[in-house]
This record gives sequence, C-alpha cells and structure tokens, in this order.
Amino acid sequence: MNITFEGRTALVTGAAHGFGRAIALAFAARGASVVACDILQAELADTARLAGEACTPRVLDITQRDAVQAAVAEIEANHGPVDVLVNCAGGVLGQVGRPIEEIAEADWNAIFAVNLSGAFYLTQAVAPAMKRRQWGRVVNISSGAGLGISLTGIQAYASAKAGQIGLTRQLAHELGPFGITVNNVAPGFVRSNPTTERQWEAMGEEGQAKLIQTIALKRLGSPDDIANAVMFFASEQAGWISGQVLSVDGGK
Repeated sequence: MNITFEGRTALVTGAAHGFGRAIALAFAARGASVVACDILQAELADTARLAGEACTPRVLDITQRDAVQAAVAEIEANHGPVDVLVNCAGGVLGQVGRPIEEIAEADWNAIFAVNLSGAFYLTQAVAPAMKRRQWGRVVNISSGAGLGISLTGIQAYASAKAGQIGLTRQLAHELGPFGITVNNVAPGFVRSNPTTERQWEAMGEEGQAKLIQTIALKRLGSPDDIANAVMFFASEQAGWISGQVLSVDGGK
C-alpha cells in the first residue's frame, strides 16, 4: 500500500514531542505540507527542524476557541484549506491519580479543555472548508483509557478520552455526507514523552513486567506505531471508513 499526501495540507496538534511529532514527521515524509501546532515553542521548533521545509511550526493554545479560529483562518490563507486534521494534543497536564474528593474544579476542567474541547474547536474551525471541497480527514488520538480505565487513575483523563471517542462517532455521521471521515486511534501505553517516562519509572521493575504481560505481543510499541495508524485513516485507501476506533496497543 503506497500512502502519499502530495498536495495535501495536514494540521497536527500536540506536535512538540511524542505521538504528535511522529505523526508530523510521517506526513512530511509522505509529501504533505504540515502545520505543526503546540504550546511548547522550543520542542516544536525541533519537530520542524526534523521534518524539514515541509513543516511549519505554529504555537497555539487549542483550549482557546478564538485563537484556534484565528490560527486556522491564517493557515488557510497561507497554505490553503486543511485537508487532514489530527487532534493529538492532550495528556494529564502533570496531574497524578488522587481520590475523587480531592479533585479541584480547575484540575477537572483543564484536562477536559485540552483533551476534548480542543479537538472540538479545531474540527469546528476546519470543517467549513472541508465541506466546501467535499473532502476531508479528521483523526483524533484518544487512549486506551477512553475505552477502559486510566492506568494513572485520573478520572478526568479517562472521561475526556471517552468523550472524544463519542465526539468522533457523532461527527462521523454529521460530516460524512460532505465526504469527510472522522476516526479515532486509541494508543496503549507507549513511552513517548516525559509524562509516560515518569509513569514507566514509577511502576518499578515488577509493575513494568506486569504491564508487559498484559500485552499480547509482550512488548511496548513506539510513537511510529501510532503514526502508522494515523497515516492509514488519513489516506485515500480509508475513504469508506468512518466513526471507527482503532486500538493500537499490541493486543489486549
């Protein structure tokens, strides 16, 4: 299967490291014009350097709807309409698992803002141009936590990722008549960024071994495994697939 994105513009959020960086690099390697977005300016510059001239970095806080609308308008003016949107930004924002009675309103809302509202705002901003052209791809990056439970025990993270999966299915039906597919990749545990490295270390050798034993392939995956799934969903070959959730977790 030869997947190419020549002549396509891909907007990838959360592109400063981990899955987002791998996804941005994969699009650039396959000929896309990539707009890589994140709030981490230095790391985002590293992504752009690795991707080469095909990649334009843009600092963007996806939790701010007005900023998202302005950014997409500018991107469309400078690069043309967005063909592929990958909502990868998210995470636990440095939070750790705590009993429900200890969770502050601000902590709950912050995780929902970056994992769910941001995906909504970006899709809302790119949808009009996709509708006009009767073609588009939206790929959301959720988590195994959205299908089951969070290894971290963070209630808001599991809930927001489950909500993102629900958003995926709903938008697939709303946008499908315009030739736009909306799909979701649900990664298993991957050592992909500083947060997951801390989680891995906190497990200790016994916890790490126990986690590996729950995986059918008996090994962890890599960010490239997630990027490969995104490439398929974004491709022409996946044109009759929408509203789906693909678990990329080594087998459970």
